Amino acid sequence: MKIKSYKDLNIWKRSIKVVEDIYKITKNFPKEEIYGLTSQLRRSAISIPSNIAEGFARFSNKEYKQFLFISLGSCAELSTQIIIALRLGYLESKKADQFLNEIDEISKMTMSLIKKLNTN
Repeated sequence: MKIKSYKDLNIWKRSIKVVEDIYKITKNFPKEEIYGLTSQLRRSAISIPSNIAEGFARFSNKEYKQFLFISLGSCAELSTQIIIALRLGYLESKKADQFLNEIDEISKMTMSLIKKLNTN
């Protein structure tokens, strides 16, 4: 399948699903976290597909890679926040593991895409 848009990228589709799941799970977080951990989790999750999309729209592989590296940083940030939410008792271990595994897969896919751009 020819990639015509960032919306065709599996990495973008999977990261959008993570955003949806983060929003659903954080609805149950304590209200005092609305401007704290809830907001941080949502922003770092949103940053992943947003930077993939923005990078795709750039005119050079160099710029695209810069945005993919930002997306990678957001993956690390989100993973850290998931661990914090788990330790604070806001997430169950099974759900946290699901998030962490999916974020790890998205990170690997991002690195693969960066390597592919390096060869082009």
